[in-house]
Amino acid sequence: MPSLTKTADGELQESIGGNLIVKLRRLQKGNQTLEGEIKELKQTSDSLQNDLEALHSQSYQLEKVYKEKEELCRKVQFQCDKSEQDFERELKDHKMRKDLLEQNTCEIQEFKLKHRKLRMRFENQLQHLMEKHKKLHCVFAPERLPDELERAENKKTQLLSVEQLKLAQLQKLEEEIEAAKKKKQLETETAQYQDK
Repeated sequence: MPSLTKTADGELQESIGGNLIVKLRRLQKGNQTLEGEIKELKQTSDSLQNDLEALHSQSYQLEKVYKEKEELCRKVQFQCDKSEQDFERELKDHKMRKDLLEQNTCEIQEFKLKHRKLRMRFENQLQHLMEKHKKLHCVFAPERLPDELERAENKKTQLLSVEQLKLAQLQKLEEEIEAAKKKKQLETETAQYQDK
């Protein structure tokens, strides 16, 4: 009987030992599987960490680029506003110069018209004198004709001198107008620069 008990105990121990070995093998296999999974998770974690660092770096670069673009946009807007103000000022100056030019053109046209009228009056006077001379030729004797011609020539010379004098005065007047125009334009530009 003790022999049977021993045998049963031995078998039981063998059975328990076999079960333990199977369980131990299962645990070792599970441990290996867990170690593999832990290793994969570590690799995934490292990869994710690297990706996160790369994203942080990209985010920093993008933020830097955004700030640069924002600063550039602000400068461009400032330049655009300044250009618009300069354009408006130039437009105003151009209109003022155009008005001044039109005014000066009108003045020159008036002076030309006056000069034309003077010339026509002179030509009429000259024509009148020539007709008088023709009549005098018939009235006076031929021996007095050279003296009359000389007098008429002198009168003609005087009239031509008067015309030259008037033309010189007109030229001088036009030069004075041009000088006054330049002076006025210079004063206007100086006033504009002082306003700036």
